[in-house]
Amino acid sequence: MTLPFFVYGTLRPGEVNHDLFLRGRTRSEVPGRLSGAVLYEGPGYPYAVEEPDGGVVCGELVTAHPETYAELLAELDRLEDYVPGDPRSLYERVERKVVREVDGAAVRAWVYIAAPAVAARLRTRGRPIAGGDWRVRG
Repeated sequence: MTLPFFVYGTLRPGEVNHDLFLRGRTRSEVPGRLSGAVLYEGPGYPYAVEEPDGGVVCGELVTAHPETYAELLAELDRLEDYVPGDPRSLYERVERKVVREVDGAAVRAWVYIAAPAVAARLRTRGRPIAGGDWRVRG
């Protein structure tokens, strides 16, 4: 599936990993919101943790150029320490609906969320980011 990516941390425009991984490889980048998740502070980057009654995570929906999609997907999986089925992964890549701010449309997108073991630690002793926007954390 060639879905857009929902990015909410260091892959957002203006952040360090955006320049390293996404610059020149995207067709569009538009603000979006992921509901049912809480954003937690990590060691230099955030984690989205799914919470059905949770808040909203702010970020961007990034659509890659078709010719760069497969390579980009593999690179982002490595960056996010995601290996399908590996319990040591820090993140899981899941398909979720993200709302585009410009028109309110719900769009299916890939989202990297905290893997179960990481999410459990964050729920018990992590530091939530109020408002769900990593850029305006206190």
